[in-house]
Parts: sequence; C-alpha cells; structure tokens
Amino acid sequence: MGRAVTVAACALNQWALDFEGNLKRIVRSIGIAKSSGARYRLGPELEICGYGCLDHYYESDTLLHSFQVLAKLLESPATQDIICDVGMPVLHRNVRYNCRVIFLNKKILLIRPKISLANTGNYRELRWFTPWTKTRHVEEYFLPRIIQEVTGQETVPFGDAVLATKDTCLGAEICEELWAPNSPHIEMGLDGVEIFANSSGSHHVLRKAHTRVDLVNSATAKEVLVATLDLEDVRSYRAEISSRNLAASKVNPYPRVKVNFALSSSDDIAVPTCMPIKWRHHSPEEEISLGPACWLWDYLRRSKQAGFLLPLSGGIDSSATACIVYSMCHQVCLAVKNGNADVLADVCRIVNDETYVPEDPREFCKRVFTTCYMASENSSQDTCNRAKLLAEQIGSYHINLNIDAAVKAIVGIFSMVTGRTPLFSVFGGSKRENLALQNVQARIRMVLAYLFAQLTLWTRGMPGGLLVLGSANVDESLRGYLTKYDCSSADINPIGGISKTDLKNFIQYCIENFHLTALRSIMSAPPTAELEPLVDGQVAQTDEVDMGTTYAELSIYGKLRKIAKAGPYSMFCKLINMWKEICAPREVASKVKHFFRMYSLNRHKMTTLTPSYHAENYSPDDNRFDLRPFLYNSTWSWQFRCIDEEVSKLEKKEEISLVEDTD
Repeated sequence: MGRAVTVAACALNQWALDFEGNLKRIVRSIGIAKSSGARYRLGPELEICGYGCLDHYYESDTLLHSFQVLAKLLESPATQDIICDVGMPVLHRNVRYNCRVIFLNKKILLIRPKISLANTGNYRELRWFTPWTKTRHVEEYFLPRIIQEVTGQETVPFGDAVLATKDTCLGAEICEELWAPNSPHIEMGLDGVEIFANSSGSHHVLRKAHTRVDLVNSATAKEVLVATLDLEDVRSYRAEISSRNLAASKVNPYPRVKVNFALSSSDDIAVPTCMPIKWRHHSPEEEISLGPACWLWDYLRRSKQAGFLLPLSGGIDSSATACIVYSMCHQVCLAVKNGNADVLADVCRIVNDETYVPEDPREFCKRVFTTCYMASENSSQDTCNRAKLLAEQIGSYHINLNIDAAVKAIVGIFSMVTGRTPLFSVFGGSKRENLALQNVQARIRMVLAYLFAQLTLWTRGMPGGLLVLGSANVDESLRGYLTKYDCSSADINPIGGISKTDLKNFIQYCIENFHLTALRSIMSAPPTAELEPLVDGQVAQTDEVDMGTTYAELSIYGKLRKIAKAGPYSMFCKLINMWKEICAPREVASKVKHFFRMYSLNRHKMTTLTPSYHAENYSPDDNRFDLRPFLYNSTWSWQFRCIDEEVSKLEKKEEISLVEDTD
C-alpha cells in the first residue's frame, strides 16, 4: 500500500482569451511539477481560457479554442505519466458548465462540472454557467472530434465522481464549493477520499486571507499535508474517530473512476514528507504594498507600455499611489535579484534596453515612473514642496507645470461667447459659478495628464508611452466627491478600492519601511482639492468640509449600504445604536439623509470610474459588480419620511422619560 504522495498545485498568471500564452504557462507548470516528483498536477479554475472571459463565455469560439488547447495538452510529452487537472468551459447537452478536465497519458479520465457557482459581489457565474445538480451521478460525454483523434475515446464520464488510483482516492472541488455549507469534501471524506483538490479563482480583498485559511483548515484538519504527504497519516487519523466512521458507514457512495496509475512509488518509505504550512497573515498595510504593486506590474507588462504617469498633488491619495509604484519597483528589483528571468525579460522590454538589470528601486523608478505637479493660482507652496520632495525620495522623473494659462483660455472662450464671466464664491459668485470654475481646473489636469503621458518620453528621446494613473479612493467615489472626467479619469487606479483610513495607515507603513520622510508632512496636512482661491496665501478649502461628512463616516456608510444591504431607513436604525454615545437621533437622521442625497446625485459618476484594483467589498464601481441604478429620485421622500417618523417617536419617548424623571 502506497504512503508518500507528491502533488502540485499551480497558481498561474493566466489572461482571458490568451490561449497561446495560457497554453505555454500550463505546459511549463506541468514540467515544473514533474521535475519536483509530483504525480498529480492541479491548475487554477478556467485556466485554459482565463477566468475573466465574462460574456465571451457565450461565444462558441471560446469553447472551440479551449478544446484546441486541450488537444495540444493531451498530445504534449510534458503531460505524460502525470495526472493533469485543468479548468475550462464545456458544453454538455447544450448546457454550459465550468469544468475540471482530468486526464492521464492521452486519456481523459473525468470531466467534473462545478456544483456551486459564485454569484455574489463581483461574480456572475450563473450568467454564463449552470450548476451541476445531479450529485453522485455521471453521464456519457461525447467528445468533439479534435479530442477523439488524440485520445481514441468517443465518450468519457461527465459528472460528480472521484478518481480511484492504485493507492488512494482523489476528489475534486471547484472554488466556491469550499465556501458552501455542504461542501463536497465532507461527503467525499466520509466515502474514503483521501486527497481533496480545490481549484480556485478567488479575488483579493483586504483582510480576506484569514477567512480563506480558516476554511481550508476546517475542511482538512489533520489532512493539511503539503506537497508530499503520507497517506498513512490520513488513514490513522480517521480510523480512531468513531463518530466519523459511523457516518462513513452510512454514506451514499460516489461513482469511482478507476485509474490504472499510482501516485506513490514502491520506494516511498525513503521519501520525506512535508510539514504543514505555517501561514503568514499580512497586515492590511502590507497587503496594499504588495497586492496593488503586483497588479500594476502585471498591467504594465501586459499593456506593453513604457511606464506610468501620475498627477502628484502632494496629498495622501496621490502620494499613496506613488508609494505603490515605488513598492512595485522594489518587488521587481527583488525578483530580478532572486533570479526571476521572466521578470528581467519584461523589464528589458519595458525600458527598451536588453542589457539593463534593475538593482536600485529609485533608479528603476526614474525609468518607468513620471510624476507631475500641476499648479494653479489656487495651489499652495506647501503641496508643491511635498510633491517634489516625495518624488525625489522615490526617484520618479518629476515635472512641475502651471495650468493657469489653460484655465484662463477656457473661461475666456466662455466669456467671449456668453458675455458673462463666472466668479468664485469669495468674489461674489454663485454656487454654480464656483463649482464650474473648480471643475475646469480639474478637467484641464486630466487633459494635460494624457498629453504628457503620450509625449513625455518622446521629449526625452525615449520610445513608448505612459499609462495614466488615477488616485481617487473608494470613499470619495462612494460620495461622488470627484469631478467627472478629471484626474480621477485615468487608465487604471491602484487605490480605487481602498478606504482613506487604510491609505493613511499605508502611508505610515511606508514611512517606517521605505523611510520616505516626505510622507510625514503629507500625513499631517488636511486633505484638500485646492480648487478655490487661497486666503492670505493659505488653503481654506478642505475635503471633509466640502463633503459634509468625514472619511471615517463614509467607510461606515459604504459597508452598511453594500455589505449590510441597508437602505436609508435601515441605515438610520443601525446608526442610532452605533452612534448613540456621540449623536442624537435627529443628528444621525441628518447625516444619513445627507449621505443618500449626495450619493444619489453623484451616482452617475460611477459609470465612468477608472478600472481599479479590487480591495473593498463596498466599492461603488458599477462597471464590474455594484449593480445599482445611476439615476435616482434624490429626495428619497418615502424613505426619509420613515426616518423622520422614527426620530419623532424617539424624541417623544425621550421627553416622556425626562418628565417621569423630574416627577
């Protein structure tokens, strides 16, 4: 009876519809698995076509090309003498399923369709796929001719089954199934399955790793044996649990696909087994430093651009964005130092120098990162100095420019056509005039950002263009505190899913870990848009005063609105208890009404949000997963009346209580 079994799980950088690249990465991963002694290789969910195909799953081309790749894999010498478990979409009896295709030596052993589909948050699997509802049932799947020609098989088992090798029994789960309360591994374990394989396409959210690890631990308990595991450990552990054995004796058995192959070898007693992984949980600040940085690098190398351009205002948001790019440069230099040839090849292509080796993050940052401070007559010298000092410390190529001439030209055209000249409020102008004059400045900055992104490298005698980075945080987007098509409009936004609170903590992390002392003054300065005239040379405008709410409050509103599914009335009911020590019911009602009024007035801006790194579940980005209307009746008359009635009841109750106390 076999004991030591070596298995390999692969996390690949697959790209939707990049069938050529996806095939190469799969083949390479199988080669690495075999060279490490593995006899079973597990790949990520939908790895052949890429998880993010979205409505391309509807297209017959996606299914066709997936089978063409599968045929190449079956034919490849790399896939021989190892059980390969790959993910792809499959059409069975005119129904589309998210499947695992498991094969060995040019023979398909089993096609296992996904049972529980992810359909919350930013997932829409039920839009494209159907769950397999026939538990412990298999059917005949008629293979397409391109596969028949390779395998010689006309049909293969399709459904909910497990694999019985010469020495063990293996069962497959697919991502969401692990999160379900009736996870398949529970019944599979009772039926004697000893190895569970779960392919995953799970996205990143700050603080989510704890949940993932807890789920895996609860699913496998003693059976968390990584890479090379001793099956006798699993068997002896199970055999002494009488309650488990009693349940196992009554379990409805799974169909077993017999596989004439062993995962263990005859001399496995000499093979050392691995100890369970001790998981290291990153702090949210570390996650921000690493996650968005990797995302930026991936986007940069895939887009084949030459770097990034960031409008750097000297505030927390744009400074945090700059620090993420600097962290990216750190990670790239570290990867090259550790011998990652793929990263080095990408670096050489991006900087257009085959001999270049990045060693110093600041020097590499100078090559791939341009920052630009766009001053106006309403900008303070303090923010200019802060932006310049930060740029010097991270090493970015920094540009200072003034937008006043462009703003005056635009306003001049308006005045020439209409005969009217708008004024700021401090000079007697109306609220409409004041807002319009702020928006002109903001939108001019966006136009200039794209102009400089396209031509800055040209002026420096370097090839290529730059990707424009946005820096609107998730709380500002939720409130709509941004100008439509201003600097929040960019190619990508690494902080668009991160709260202001987390960004402040990240800035502190960068001060301590990257020794960026310029960030100290940025941390202490109140956030401001600097779009209204200075008063005695000092900034008079602040974000929280403009918004009528604090950033801390916005985070709470966002979580209640999206995660707790609260409308205006429910949010009020929750907040009168959460804030009972600091706010009277009428004040809570006023805050809730203000938030929903401004949220609804500005919701249309969410249709143009820059694609962002996903880090918070309450992100209002309607392009991807926040499917709410973008045109509301902003009076919320019925909802607000319910709140007012509740406030009156509470105040009346308070009055009665006071009278009784005085009596």
